[in-house]
Amino acid sequence: MTITALFFASYADVFGRDQVEMEVPNGSTVGDFLRHLRALDTDRRLPPAPLVAVNERYARPDLVLRPGDEVAVIPPVAGG
Repeated sequence: MTITALFFASYADVFGRDQVEMEVPNGSTVGDFLRHLRALDTDRRLPPAPLVAVNERYARPDLVLRPGDEVAVIPPVAGG
């Protein structure tokens, strides 16, 4: 199934773009998606458990993805 992966700030730098269409097997979870994504991160710059939102809602690793979902990988943010 096809999902849209969105990358922000430093994660967009890691993947050289701010979004990409990705193919994952039917029944994949957010955790499965992250393992697939790590395979593309040859420099290993993603943290072990990045913050993820699916369709603009924070998501846990066990959430099952559906075709057409939008998965945002959100980098840590600091401010003051």
